[in-house]
Amino acid sequence: MVEKIAILDFGSQYTHLIARRMRELRVHAIVHPYNIKANEISDSKGIVLSGGPQSVYEEDAPFPDPGIFDLKVPILGICYGLQVVGKIFGGRVVSSKVREYGKMEFHVEDDPLFSGISPTTIVWMSHGDRLTELPPDFKSIGRTRNSEFAAIRSGNIYGLQFHPEVTHTAEGKKILENFLYSICEVRGDWKPSSFVDIAKEEIASKCIGGHTVLAYSGGVDSTVCSIIAKEVLGGNFTPVFVDTGFMREGEVEEIKNGSKELGLGVRVLNAKSRFLKTLEGVIDPEKKRLIIGREFASVFEEEATGLNAKYLIQGTLYPDRIESVSDVGPSHTIKTHHNVGALPEDLRLELAEPLKDFFKDEVREIARFLKIPKKFYKRHPFPGPGLAVRILGEVTEERLEVLKKVDHIYIKTLKELGLYDLIWQAFAVFIPVKTVGVMGDKRTYGNLIGLRAVDSKDGMTADWHHFKKENLNLIVRRILNEVKGVNRVVYDVSSKPPSTIEWE
Repeated sequence: MVEKIAILDFGSQYTHLIARRMRELRVHAIVHPYNIKANEISDSKGIVLSGGPQSVYEEDAPFPDPGIFDLKVPILGICYGLQVVGKIFGGRVVSSKVREYGKMEFHVEDDPLFSGISPTTIVWMSHGDRLTELPPDFKSIGRTRNSEFAAIRSGNIYGLQFHPEVTHTAEGKKILENFLYSICEVRGDWKPSSFVDIAKEEIASKCIGGHTVLAYSGGVDSTVCSIIAKEVLGGNFTPVFVDTGFMREGEVEEIKNGSKELGLGVRVLNAKSRFLKTLEGVIDPEKKRLIIGREFASVFEEEATGLNAKYLIQGTLYPDRIESVSDVGPSHTIKTHHNVGALPEDLRLELAEPLKDFFKDEVREIARFLKIPKKFYKRHPFPGPGLAVRILGEVTEERLEVLKKVDHIYIKTLKELGLYDLIWQAFAVFIPVKTVGVMGDKRTYGNLIGLRAVDSKDGMTADWHHFKKENLNLIVRRILNEVKGVNRVVYDVSSKPPSTIEWE
């Protein structure tokens, strides 16, 4: 039997990131609702209590089944999970006067959990509450400048105020490895090929006895889904690409040619005027995403009727779901993704999402396993609503044309400089603000463009990419010289969190 770790989801944006870190460490971790009954996870080698947006002192704060502490298996509380442990066992949690968000220095004490960890290391904090009084029989095993009890322990029950699962915690993976192998004493029997097996099982179990349409975008997610669906369903599925008019310059032809190269037989639907019309006068980004998502669903339902299809496959990833809303824990909506929260409740097609628990880098790993050419899986992530959510405010044909030209120059220059594959995601944003400039001794009143480039592993956290000055200068100079109507460019130096990667 494969060993399992149970992760109880209290609504953190990072819950599934804990699971994927454990998969990287060859351990099968399963995410459960926070209130699952203890007897249902009694065969687990250990339990993790995730972070969450609530405060333990609130009236409706979520708490786990107390019976989990009677299972006598190791327990690790992370962020809100530490506060849950502190509250249940008699400690005191209060709203902190000094909130901790971002990187902090963490000073460790001698403990098996921190074996091989530097005495002072960098951790990633994201909390506004803190433990001010230890519960009886607990001791502090780590602190930061603002949190005396940033890590606590009693027997095999641990709590960490920081997030070891994010890459910005310098030695977080080692801490999780210590918890798994030293505290929980697992063997480590999870295999990379399990990713493909899970995706195949999702398709095979959902798409039974009818034709299937697949939402194809040309990106790595839908490409991987298409290759797997073709293997599982044979000729009983049709990948469909909807040209909304919100794609990048030359991208539609690239997608057509790429799908032919992969032998996928993608159907291409031209719906440009239809989508642009639905967004007339729409400014709010959430409304944009909802409108586009529902229009997508409508298009696929119409196409499915002609093909007599019953099922729809989407390449939804875990970050899409957790930013829209968690289907396990009580998380907050960050933004609605067109293929998640924007789908109508009365969708006439049954939905299959074979990649829904995976992250972008894991999907790329699947692509490599399936021997999909590098040019397909190294493409930067691109939002389903396309450039419509990279134009702040109303989407118009004029703004689309400007943004397409800017984006083309930006990405082309990154490739020429050999930077494209080194950056996790790069894109341009049209900002509906006019600024004064001077060109050729004449006053201009032109458009403002924002540039974004981030370094990340999975999209759950990200840092802005530190360009060399001369490279950034080249990109900006080309945009200003080659795109009529643009006279100012700014570069986004925000990390995620507190910002998201996309602007809308």
